[in-house]
Amino acid sequence: MSIDIETARKVAHLARIRVEEDRLPALAQEFNDILGFIEQLNEVDVEGVEPMTSVTPMRLKRRADEVTDGNQQEKILKNAPDAREGFFAVPKVVE
Repeated sequence: MSIDIETARKVAHLARIRVEEDRLPALAQEFNDILGFIEQLNEVDVEGVEPMTSVTPMRLKRRADEVTDGNQQEKILKNAPDAREGFFAVPKVVE
């Protein structure tokens, strides 16, 4: 597949990118280089290769999924500019 100047102009328009007329041939060539690289990647034999999300094997640390109240109400409300009856107090915004 080859990208011509008209296609590059259309892609730039769809992407809402302003490209000067004299830059369109270079943009079309960049698109063609990208497509050429993708074609090279399609030639690689990946049969039997497991998909991976990282080059290093990692596992996220996990904790038990337990429902708690957090026991931090006092710590949290200590930073509030105005707290009443265990809740954040905010000014009324609806008249």
